[in-house]
Amino acid sequence: MAPAAIEPIDSRIKDVIVPVKNNKVPIPETARARLEKAGIDLSGGYPYRPAAPLYLDDAYNVRNDEREYKDVGARADKSKSALFSAAKEVKHLTSHIGTEIVGLQLKDLTDQQKDELALLIAERSVVFFRDQDISPQQQKALGEYYGEIEIHPQVPQVPGVAGVTVIWPALQATEKKADFRNPGGASRWHTDLVHEKQPAGITHLHNDTIPSIGGDTLWASGYSAYEKLSPEFRKIIDGKKAIYRSAHTYLDRNDPTAGPKFIEREHTLVRVHPATGWKALWVNRAMTVRIVGLDKAESDLILNYLYDVYERNVDIQVRFKWTPRTSALWDNRITIHNASWDYEGKEPRHGTRVTSLAEKPFFDPAAPTRRQALGTAGVDDI
Repeated sequence: MAPAAIEPIDSRIKDVIVPVKNNKVPIPETARARLEKAGIDLSGGYPYRPAAPLYLDDAYNVRNDEREYKDVGARADKSKSALFSAAKEVKHLTSHIGTEIVGLQLKDLTDQQKDELALLIAERSVVFFRDQDISPQQQKALGEYYGEIEIHPQVPQVPGVAGVTVIWPALQATEKKADFRNPGGASRWHTDLVHEKQPAGITHLHNDTIPSIGGDTLWASGYSAYEKLSPEFRKIIDGKKAIYRSAHTYLDRNDPTAGPKFIEREHTLVRVHPATGWKALWVNRAMTVRIVGLDKAESDLILNYLYDVYERNVDIQVRFKWTPRTSALWDNRITIHNASWDYEGKEPRHGTRVTSLAEKPFFDPAAPTRRQALGTAGVDDI
């Protein structure tokens, strides 16, 4: 099998690192069948490995422009009648987060149903669809409906379908060893792409291959995490900005001996979702660095408390057990997530992911919490 061509995903990237040599990990048979059915050319190797930026300024320049964004969920019928009436069943998995839709194929949704699905994701944080017959190309098209899709210069892609990322822990383990004490990078609470100028909105992960035991994914609600805070404490963090960093590091072109550096962006600590108008806590332990304007000790104290509120309150979380050919669509603006590696790589897990980029995070002091908006807030919540 000849190695795939290596090119930068963004033409403005001039300096590149040659990726690791061609993959030798066998493609799981269920994944291969899906890819071949979709007409994906595997003759040049799988997955496709784009060249990566070496220098920090090149990495900053990827999607560094201001882009118009309109959330399609904001125009949706709040009753979601087109989506719900077509489904066999709508199951809320917990009180605060997670809904499963039964009997619909994502590839067949009408535009009205796509809009209503976006609003449902904005309200319920993550929505699941089992038994999906969806190709990488169809997955990409759905992602493009929700916004500009993120094409990541560091991660493997489906050949010929730029923007469809390959999520394959066995391959990642060949590049960065994982074990029981130090599982893979996704096995920690995080939010995707917080370093982007306009970070991630809806992410769609379709797993075509899953282990027989384990490999669950957990999500936690940013709406509920914010609501767990006392009204007086909310006043401390409302309107504050924080520094968010990238998962990957780069060299300073003018001082390459200084060592690797992260992309860093300043975003609001509490954000408002444009479709619901509700406030959500937007921090994650992996990539939120510090609160702007506070001393390190002060910032660390507050951030560590906020991480704990998000991660330790099991009533605001959902743990989902995958089955083959299942899709999960979640909103990175109002969640953190964590992939369990309890299967320890003993069985294959493979999927494809598309992320639609959204608005620059914003805060509105007049915005309500979800419980206030729904009329379920108690006296102590206000």
